[in-house]
This record gives sequence, C-alpha cells and structure tokens, in this order.
Amino acid sequence: MFIFQFSNIIITIYVCGFKPVNYLLKRFIMKITLLYTLLLLPFLALSQGNYKVYNTASQKQVSIDDIINDMNKADVLFYGEEHNDSVGHTLELALLNKLIQKFPKKIALSLEMFETDTQPILNEYLNGLIREKNLISDARAWPNYTDYRPMVELAKEKGIPVIAANAPSRYTNRVTRLGLSSLQQLDATAKSLLPPLPIDTATGAYYQKFVDIMGGHAGMGGMQIYQSQNLWDATMGWSIAKYIKDHPGSKVLQINGGFHSEDKLGAAAQLKKYAPKALVINIAVFAVDDFDQVDWGKYSKSNNYVIVTNGRLAKSF
Repeated sequence: MFIFQFSNIIITIYVCGFKPVNYLLKRFIMKITLLYTLLLLPFLALSQGNYKVYNTASQKQVSIDDIINDMNKADVLFYGEEHNDSVGHTLELALLNKLIQKFPKKIALSLEMFETDTQPILNEYLNGLIREKNLISDARAWPNYTDYRPMVELAKEKGIPVIAANAPSRYTNRVTRLGLSSLQQLDATAKSLLPPLPIDTATGAYYQKFVDIMGGHAGMGGMQIYQSQNLWDATMGWSIAKYIKDHPGSKVLQINGGFHSEDKLGAAAQLKKYAPKALVINIAVFAVDDFDQVDWGKYSKSNNYVIVTNGRLAKSF
C-alpha cells in the first residue's frame, strides 16, 4: 500500500512541474523511484499472468521459485531473452532479486550488453565513482539500456558484481571482415580482452542452427560471420568461467539473446570448454502468440526450463 501511495506522490511531483532543488530531496526521490521500479513494477507484471514457466524434465508448469531452488546445485543460470520482450525483462529482474535473497554475497550478474573492455567503467559506476550518463556513453550501453537498467541499479544498491561479458565489437567486426586468424595480429593488451586464441568454432547442431537462421549457406557470405558469432559466444563463456574460477562458490546469472544459449549451445557450450565442471541451468524465453494454449512439445528438452511470455503485449522497443 505504501508503494502505491508514494508512487502517486512521485508522479504528482513531476506532473506538476515541481523541481526539487535540495540535493538530499533529489536523492530521496531517486531512491524511492528505484524502490518503485524494483518492487512494484515486477509485482504488477508478474501478478497479471503474462508468463508461464515449464520444466522440461518433469514436463510440468512450475514457478520461478523452482528455478531459484534448482540453483542450489548449479553455478550458472543462463537466461536467453528476446531483446524487446517487456515481460521477459521484468522476469530477469525478478530472478536476480530472488537469487540475491536466496544466495546473499554469492551472486554476480553477467551481461551480453557490456563488452569486456568496458569492465573498469562499469566497476566505477557500481562503486559510485562516476555518473550514469558517463556509464551510458563511455561503456557504450545498448540503445535499449532502460530494459537492463533496473538490474544494474539493483546490483549497485546491493553491492553485486556485474560482469561485462561480451567481446568488443571492433574485434567481432574484424573477424566478420577478415576471419578468426586476423585476431592473432592484435597486441597483448587487446588479446587480454578475449579468450585464448584460437577460438573453437563449434560445429554440428549449433552450426546448423546458424545456417538455418541465416537462410542457408548462401545467406552467410562465407564462414566469417559464423566465426564472429563464435567469438561472441566464446568471450561470454570465458568471462563467466574466469569469474567463477576467481570466486569459488559464486553463482552467476547470465543474460543474453536467446540464440546464444538456446539448447545449451553457443555461449553455454563455450563455458563448458573453459570450465568443464561448471554446472549450468538454461532458460529459453520466448514471446509467443499462442500464449493461451502453449504447445510445450515443440520446445527442446535441452533447455532445463522454457518460459513463454504473452507475445500480444507491447514490446519494449
């Protein structure tokens, strides 16, 4: 009740054009607004029945609390999202919040949305040394950063590490143009931002999925695009592996686009190459139009959990 009442106060303040000049009042309003975002909005979205969680092993619908409990016996939770799924983003935040509550001081958040060379900038923001505007500009935040901001702010508030997991785009672009072997020409500093070279290019099921999504071999324009995809995946897997090696007993929530981890391929498979003993739980998330009558049989059992969200709802962008 308090949150509902105070949200109305906040909204009234801004609608009426009130501009607080007192620094402490500004800070207070920012904290309450963050509290509103972290607590009220997820509650509203999740209470409206706009998602369903399916355990592929038991072939039953379950709750997100079941996923959290499963993390007792796992090290890494992959969450493969659709980048514009508004309900999916709310679920990410809910999962992170529940993980922090269940495993205090053990959780780290890992994001595809930040590249390895921006880790110092991200750390500076989390430690309160720089402003958010500098994080967004200097760390090259994605255009839809507002979708991930609540998680970063929760991590900042709770003192949770955030891993900038992705490969710098200038290097994936280089691979797309010149192939994986071109990375050998980089200096030691540049190579330190990437997994050990050469990068393994996964074949088999992942390669075939990539060919299919590109519309066949003709649409690929050579192997370089697939190689850059593997660099992307390998860097995320390596970033997570480094963290859990340096922080034994930790648990990582990895957020990435669904293709990067669906069926435990891509980044999930690359992680196992760098950390063979890491125990992984994989969630594949889909915004679907047949939300009222979901055909669970069409989703692979290689995913531990499948979450479907109401695809008829507005997208975040």
